[in-house]
Amino acid sequence: METKTPSSNFIKNIVTEDIASGKVKEVVTRFPPEPNGYLHIGHAKSICLNFELAAEFKGRTNLRFDDTNPVKEDVEYVESIKEDVKWLGFQWDGLFFASDYFGEMYERALVLIRKGLAFVDDQTPDQIRETRGTLTAPGRESPYRNRSVEENLDLFARMKNGEFSDGQKVLRAKIDMNSPNVNLRDPIIYRVLHAHHHNTGDQWCIYPMYAYAHPLEDAIEGVTHSICTLEFEDQRPFYDWVVRECEMKWVPHQYEFARLNLTNTVMSKRKLKQLVDEKAVDGWDDPRMPTISGLRRKGYTPEAIRTFCREIGVAKSYGIVDERMLEHFIREDLKLKALRTMAVLQPLKVVITNYPEGQVEWLDAENNSENPEMGHRQIPFSREIYIEQDDFMDNPPPKYFRLFPGNEVRLKHAYFIKCEEVVHDSEGNAIELRCTYDPETKSGSGFTGRKVKGTIHWVEASHAVAAQFRLYEPLISNEADEEGQSFLDHLNPNSLEVLEGFVEQGMKDSTGGDKFQFFRHGYFNVDPKDSAAGRPVFNRIVSLKSSFEV
Repeated sequence: METKTPSSNFIKNIVTEDIASGKVKEVVTRFPPEPNGYLHIGHAKSICLNFELAAEFKGRTNLRFDDTNPVKEDVEYVESIKEDVKWLGFQWDGLFFASDYFGEMYERALVLIRKGLAFVDDQTPDQIRETRGTLTAPGRESPYRNRSVEENLDLFARMKNGEFSDGQKVLRAKIDMNSPNVNLRDPIIYRVLHAHHHNTGDQWCIYPMYAYAHPLEDAIEGVTHSICTLEFEDQRPFYDWVVRECEMKWVPHQYEFARLNLTNTVMSKRKLKQLVDEKAVDGWDDPRMPTISGLRRKGYTPEAIRTFCREIGVAKSYGIVDERMLEHFIREDLKLKALRTMAVLQPLKVVITNYPEGQVEWLDAENNSENPEMGHRQIPFSREIYIEQDDFMDNPPPKYFRLFPGNEVRLKHAYFIKCEEVVHDSEGNAIELRCTYDPETKSGSGFTGRKVKGTIHWVEASHAVAAQFRLYEPLISNEADEEGQSFLDHLNPNSLEVLEGFVEQGMKDSTGGDKFQFFRHGYFNVDPKDSAAGRPVFNRIVSLKSSFEV
């Protein structure tokens, strides 16, 4: 696997300087997800950055689960995250959990208490919030701030032993209630929480806060470059304070980069969970979701996602990436890989009246015109075929080059056919076309007698395989919440269109994850969950063309 990093990567420049100066001997990074949901495309950017950066400098990357909140965490999320990281093509050097270090975190909190830098507070969460101050006004000290070291040690031990109820007491760092950085105004570092933990069971009833736990985890593991998104920039002074005052042997450094934002895409894990919980989608892996599992089910490849993450670069300033850029890279990845076949999504029956009844002819079809090494296949042709409904019009506009009464077109890989008669239903809709074919015009025969302006695709009827097709549009039509409205009020009612049609007989035994380019329709992936033997379900990954250019 390639380990190239994008040219616009200021963090790589920092690492390069650290290695050259001797400040860092071995690069150690980590990917530290909270196991409270499935990973999305934004996490993919962080995964690629951490793993590829360490690989480029022959360093190490840990996968570490920041499991400090048992109320929201689950083993299901742990397993899904491991699967996603592996699927993207990466293997961690160490697998850790924040909960592995709960014992040491507790001991480090005792260090802070003994140094007079932490105290137990009896205020309610609302009272703490009210006295924290604002961006323009300083906070007010807790009436419990000056408890003695002995009293704080006793109370903290009793918190650990389960003597207090949830929210009754917290342990706070003692820093500066007048600091212009709100994060330094005596932040909470431990809370009482009687909850079963997926990894430690009922061993603990106090849990560290993420902002306290995270720098300790990095220091324990010897992380050299702790890479976070920009919303953690204001937390960096507290990060450094924790590492310093807890007297950690290893001193990691935090670096922040701009998180990935995609147009027409919700990137909030909370909102994605809400979509799942309220059954607005078919689970975390719904192909309309920007989760890695959703993209995988839709048909995206790890190669396309890795290339996308490299090309968007690593910057300090916020920006929004056009979703068409991601689509561009899946097209680029599949154009030489995908078998190019024919599928009819909205069938219209065609009877070729002058073709011998009962005869089936096998025609030669190339598998990928841009990749001759993919070879050829044989497809059946007979008296009855299916074409797309929108490849025929009774009364076409000017410059319509597909089928209409009296017009002639080429069937892809086959013959010229001419529409002679149209059968309509009681409402005037065309339900069957009766055409004739010219046997001299077989594809590959070298026929030059006349030309036609239209080429359409088709599927032979007697060998056709019934299939379902799922066409996707953005799930959210307007991400901005309006007053009194939830983002769920802006769900796109047309985000999924389901069609029933046919594919070539060679796709009958397709399995989940098989990818095809359907003539004129785009790239499709066989759905790994809903496809059945002989009855495939195809998810459209992306249409064939876009106006977007990289």
